[in-house]
Amino acid sequence: MDATDWNTRYDTAELVWTGEPNRFLPPEVETLAPGRALDIACGEGRNAVWLATRGWTVTGVDFASVGLTKAERLAADHGVTGEWIEADVTTWASPTPFDLVIVFYLQLPASARRPALSGAVRALDVDGTFLLVAHDLANLTEGHGGPQDADVLTTAEGVLDDLAAAELAHGVELVVEKAGRVERPVSTPEGDRTAIDTLVRARRVA
Repeated sequence: MDATDWNTRYDTAELVWTGEPNRFLPPEVETLAPGRALDIACGEGRNAVWLATRGWTVTGVDFASVGLTKAERLAADHGVTGEWIEADVTTWASPTPFDLVIVFYLQLPASARRPALSGAVRALDVDGTFLLVAHDLANLTEGHGGPQDADVLTTAEGVLDDLAAAELAHGVELVVEKAGRVERPVSTPEGDRTAIDTLVRARRVA
C-alpha cells in the first residue's frame, strides 16, 4: 500500500486502530528513563502518544498525512504533544539522535525494510534502544490475521541481518537484548486466536 491507500484507510471519524499502545511496548520500555523517542511509521500515533504520556519527548514519522493528523488529535486528547513528520521512512534521515527508536508493524519487502531499519539505527544515540515488532513469517501458516503476503512478513533472523548491515553502514555497535517470535492473543467472533510476531530489541553501545 502507498500513502494514498493509507490516507484512504485512515480517513475515518474513529481510529482505525485502538488508541491504546501495542501490548509489547509498555513491558519492553518500562525500565528505560524517559528521553527522546522516535516512532517510525507511527500511523495514528497510539504508541508515540502513550510514550508522551510517560514523559517521553516524541517524534512520529509516517507518509500518511491523514494518520498524522489523527496522531496530533490523539495527543491533544491525552494532554500531550509530539512532533509529526510526513515522510517516507525508507529514505528519511533524522537530523538528531534519539534515546528510543520504535518500529511497529512496518511490513515492507526486505529491499525496502533494510533502508528503513538502517535509518532507524542511524537515529539511535549511544545507549539508545531500538525496538521492533512486526508480523512474523510463521504467522502466515501458524497464526491468525496479518498480511497474507510472505514478502512483507519478517523473521528475527532477517531483522538481525538488517541491523548488522546498518552497523557496518553507520559505524555503530549494537548489543541485541532480545530477538525471536512472540505470541499475541487476538479476540475474534469465533473465539480467541493467536498471532505470531517478531520482536527484536537492541541497544547501541558505540
